[in-house]
Amino acid sequence: MKNKNNINAKYSKFGYIFVIPFTIAFLFFMLYPIFYTAFIGFTGLKGLGNTISTPGMGLLKENLFKNFKDVISNGTFQQSMKNTVKMWVLNFIPQILLALLLTSWFTDKRSKVQGEGIFKVIFYLPNIITAATVAILFGAIFGYPMGPMNDLLQRFGFIDEPVHFFLSKNIAQGVVIFIQTWMWYGYTTVNIIAGVNGISPEIFESAEVDGASRTQTFFQITLPNIKTIMLFILVTSLIGGLNMFDIPKLLVTNSGPDNATKTTSVFIYDQAFAGSYLYNKAGAASMIMFLIIVILSAVLFYIMRDKDEAALKKMKKQQDKLRLAELKAQELLNGKGM
Repeated sequence: MKNKNNINAKYSKFGYIFVIPFTIAFLFFMLYPIFYTAFIGFTGLKGLGNTISTPGMGLLKENLFKNFKDVISNGTFQQSMKNTVKMWVLNFIPQILLALLLTSWFTDKRSKVQGEGIFKVIFYLPNIITAATVAILFGAIFGYPMGPMNDLLQRFGFIDEPVHFFLSKNIAQGVVIFIQTWMWYGYTTVNIIAGVNGISPEIFESAEVDGASRTQTFFQITLPNIKTIMLFILVTSLIGGLNMFDIPKLLVTNSGPDNATKTTSVFIYDQAFAGSYLYNKAGAASMIMFLIIVILSAVLFYIMRDKDEAALKKMKKQQDKLRLAELKAQELLNGKGM
């Protein structure tokens, strides 16, 4: 037994060796930038612009949270926050509904879908294409004055003259929402299917024997058993949605009319690199978004927690406390008996 433990200990060191490159990369390229971004949010640091009259890297001693207050009260930041939430919600709802519909179709044994693998590849394919490529593609499709969309609408008599689609706030946001849904519904579908495939087949067989319909099976068996994967999808979609950058930035020039497609990530980029070079404001805005994402993720974890498991843990703690109290009482009685 001793020799076996020694062998395991000898081989376990290779695991630590393998994680060293990732750990070093994480510390230098992720953890350090996060702390540095948080730090400059409390300073007067500016970048490539005129920095002579600025406090530089020194902390803002008079008002440490000045940058954060300025960002929160900034009208453009408020507008970008509204745009971000709106475009994320309006792309996530159809995305998750379509993913659930496709999942119920693929995972129902009674459907017997032919060529299931090909369909999955086709649905997942948009997620493989880079966001920049997709933005350029859709920019060309809705191009002005010449573009496939204008050409089709003119050919079928819907319009007489070419339309500059991205001069409309609603159309610009609608195209971004559609692209986000189109790119990510396949990813969401594949993840949910993986969660459903992890459910014991015996449960579905029992439901079929008991005469449960497909709808009853999906809502009363499938959905309750994929709560964990649904939480994963919600949290990852929340993080990705609130960090939406590539599509809004590259699709519409200057974020469209009335900053229609300006998201918080685009706002941060503009503060840091697009002429302003206000690294301190960009750092403060980044940390505000970081806190918002952390809080919302915690809320989602709390809402979607396994209540039965939480109740069992609570009951177990109470039982442990009672058992401990009984042991202490027994020790006291034994002490008095002595």
